[in-house]
Amino acid sequence: MARSPDSLSAAPIKAVVFDAYGTLFDVHSVASLAEQLFPGHGDALSHLWRQKQLEYSWLRAMSGRYKPFWDITRDALRFSAERLGVPLPAESEQRLMNQYSSLSAFPENLSALRALKAAGLPLAILSNGNREMIEVSVRSAGMTGLFDHLLSSQEVKTFKTVDRLYALAPEAFGCRPREILFVSSNCWDAVGARWYGYTSFWINRTGAPLDRLDTAPDHIGSLLGDVLAVACPAAA
Repeated sequence: MARSPDSLSAAPIKAVVFDAYGTLFDVHSVASLAEQLFPGHGDALSHLWRQKQLEYSWLRAMSGRYKPFWDITRDALRFSAERLGVPLPAESEQRLMNQYSSLSAFPENLSALRALKAAGLPLAILSNGNREMIEVSVRSAGMTGLFDHLLSSQEVKTFKTVDRLYALAPEAFGCRPREILFVSSNCWDAVGARWYGYTSFWINRTGAPLDRLDTAPDHIGSLLGDVLAVACPAAA
C-alpha cells in the first residue's frame, strides 16, 4: 500500500518514468552465478559490486569524468573481486557481465507495467545505463513495447542525480516534471528526482529507513504495483 509522507497538492500524472537497475531489474539476481563461480562469496560480491558501481557513477558525475555505465560496471566488478580476494579470469568476468545485461525482473513488474499501460499512461525508463544495456534488459525481461521512451545517461554524458539527466523525461513527454511520476527503488534517486521537480515514488522493498537528505519522496510503497494507485487512482 502506497503512502504519502507529505501533503503537497498533487498534480495530475501524465506519464510514469522508471529507474531501471534495482527498480525494474533485480541487480542481485547475479548472486547465484557469482556463488557458482566463487563459492562462499556470491552474495558479498553482488552487494559490493553494486555499491562500487554506484560510487563510481557518483564520483564521475561530480567530477565531470563520464565513462559509459557498462564500463563502470566492469570496473566495479574487477574492484570487488580484488577486494574479496577471488580470482576473476576473463571467462568468469564475461559470464558475470553477460548475466548483468539480462538481469531478472521483479516478479510483479510485468503485470504492474501492463496495468499502467492499459490505463493509458505513457511510460519510460530513465537510467544511468547506456542505451544498449537498457534495450537488452527490456528484451530479456519480456517488456518490449511497454515503454514509449528509453532515456539513457549516454545522451547527456553524466549520471544521477545531475539535473540534465532528469531533464530528459520532461523533454521527451512535453510536460512539467511535477506531472511525471518518477519511480525508483533507490531512495536517494527518488529524492534526487524530487529535487529536480518530479512527483516521486520510492519503492521500499526492504523496509529501509529514509535517507537523511532533508527531503522525502512524495509517495512510498513496497511493490511496483503500488504505483498504480498514485498514477491512476480511478483504475486502482
